[in-house]
Amino acid sequence: MKKLFFPRLAWNGIRNNRRLYLPYYISCTLMISIFYILSSLSKLDLSYMRGGSTLRVIMMLGSFVIAIFAAIFLFYVNSFLTRRRKREFGLYNILGMGKWNIGRILFWDAVITSGASLVSGLIIGVALSKFSELTLIRIMQAEVNYSFVFSGSSVLLTVVLFGAIFALVLLNSIRQIHFSNPADLVKSESFGEKPPKANWFLGIVGILILGAAYYLAVTIDDPISALVLFFVAVIMVIVATYLIMISGSVMLCKILQKNKKYYYNKRHFVSVSSMAFRMKRNGAGLASICILATMVLVMISSTSCLYFGEEEILAERFPYDISIRIDLLMDDAFADHSEAFQSAFNKIITDFNVSVKESLYYTSGVVSGALSEDGSVDITADDLDALQLENVKNFFFLPVEEYNRLTGSSITVGNNEAYYYKTGNDSSVDHLSISGVELELTGKIDDFDITTNYDANPYETYYLVISDMQNTLAPIVPLVDEYDTHLLQTSLHYDITPNTESDEELVEIFRSLSDALYDTASSIHLGSFSFGSCCIAEERADFYGTFGGLFFLGIMLSIVFIVAAVLIIYYKQLSEGFEDHARFSIMQKVGMTKQDIRHSINSQMLTVFLLPLVFSVMHLCFAFPMVRQMLTLFQLTNTMFLVFTAGASVLVYTICYVIIYRLTSNVYYSIVSGAKE
Repeated sequence: MKKLFFPRLAWNGIRNNRRLYLPYYISCTLMISIFYILSSLSKLDLSYMRGGSTLRVIMMLGSFVIAIFAAIFLFYVNSFLTRRRKREFGLYNILGMGKWNIGRILFWDAVITSGASLVSGLIIGVALSKFSELTLIRIMQAEVNYSFVFSGSSVLLTVVLFGAIFALVLLNSIRQIHFSNPADLVKSESFGEKPPKANWFLGIVGILILGAAYYLAVTIDDPISALVLFFVAVIMVIVATYLIMISGSVMLCKILQKNKKYYYNKRHFVSVSSMAFRMKRNGAGLASICILATMVLVMISSTSCLYFGEEEILAERFPYDISIRIDLLMDDAFADHSEAFQSAFNKIITDFNVSVKESLYYTSGVVSGALSEDGSVDITADDLDALQLENVKNFFFLPVEEYNRLTGSSITVGNNEAYYYKTGNDSSVDHLSISGVELELTGKIDDFDITTNYDANPYETYYLVISDMQNTLAPIVPLVDEYDTHLLQTSLHYDITPNTESDEELVEIFRSLSDALYDTASSIHLGSFSFGSCCIAEERADFYGTFGGLFFLGIMLSIVFIVAAVLIIYYKQLSEGFEDHARFSIMQKVGMTKQDIRHSINSQMLTVFLLPLVFSVMHLCFAFPMVRQMLTLFQLTNTMFLVFTAGASVLVYTICYVIIYRLTSNVYYSIVSGAKE
């Protein structure tokens, strides 16, 4: 019997506090099952589908995020459990039970809860892993494989990881009990919290940090800077939110208490005094809810926008169904080589006997460099480091003869002159000096309607129409980097959209063209050339794999974050309900009715719980410009579609938040009104 004494005490404690432990058990089970699902998906053999390798990386990163979040969140939630049971452990200690024996109760408590969570989480994870795989493959629009694969390594990884997390949580609980005296443990639920020192200062600092983060988000005007600075802005927003919420709850309570007409009202008196009693903890909880809500809104709106906008992105990135680029050195035989490739290209189109919707053939030169304010361009590779990304530009050269042929124009360009068109902000220079090439920008092109594969490049691009490439760009032609790669890339482009009935026929034409042009390059004995090609039918699968994986991961992480937010709200209501029960009992004895209690609770809930929702929507609005810039890296330029998905995400989350508010406020009401002792 003695051996079962401590396990029974632990079990009785869990059973008597099931309203605390049941949500904790459910959330642990959910996190374990989702971690196993993502881990098992990352270990699947997806080589049979295009985009499979990218998908595995995405799932691996997702499982890593779940692991980090679970460790932080379970420590946070366990503090609610420990705080609620400190009085019970204090009574054990006063009655003669030593701290070591209390630690044994905590040990068995952890064994029961963590063991049950691991077993049920793994059972649910294994059971739903195939369903999740099929859902993911359906999202990717790939071929379904119905064979079931059990991942023993994922089970082992899940047990080891969450076992370590539960062990650390147990040690933290034992530490809290060990360093507390019995009297403090018994009175722990009655302890108030002192307001944070210099709360006005912390509030002002938080506002300044938040303002700086917002300014950073709305002033960034290029995708590369947005990608680099996004995580900086995220950290700033998280820190600012905690500072503002913690100090703001102090300020809010003081302001409300000074308003005698508002404070000395039966609807507000108890709620405001209760908030003031636990202002620091109250603010930290609200900040956590706000951050989780913001993460869900940003993640769902961006990933759903990418997924449902896939076809639009494909059309933007691949304006022609087939694109082939041959990079070769600009020399005296360049024109002859160009004619040989053109002949091979025409022969394949004739052999397949297909009509062509659209086609584009042209010659170009491209170089990248750091542009200075005086118009000088440094194209040496060593200078194009991360510190100068905002200054890096692409310079795309097109002979005037080619430009006039493609556009039907009749412009004339002199030697050392160029007509230009620039993406991004308008140009402030009228002269370019590129390693010995001097160009006067004598004319501006209002609309450069020639679609090139550099339209998808994240860097700003100068499209320069010059007299001819061979003579104008002669100073750049021999320049090489440290790897003996020519800095000027001269290319022949073949873009075509044939009239085909199926993707299979399109792929067949694409491969025949690629083989023919490659064989031509080999037959004329080019000393140095590179070959690049793409077909929209083949690229579509890669896009679906990447964006489908991100969308699936966004759903999984959003489920975890929403459950975490629900649990924080629930425990907040539950713990505060037990703390406020005595106050409302006294108020009922002096005449407060059940209806008055409901009005008081609604006043507190509306005062407190709307703040995270308002702040999260505000965070999303200010993050919108930065998110929009980053999505342009994926060629998603439809701003209105992003606005729609963001608005839909806010609407759905608000409905869920209101439902959660109603359910948890009922829990709080049932406790403080005496319905549940």
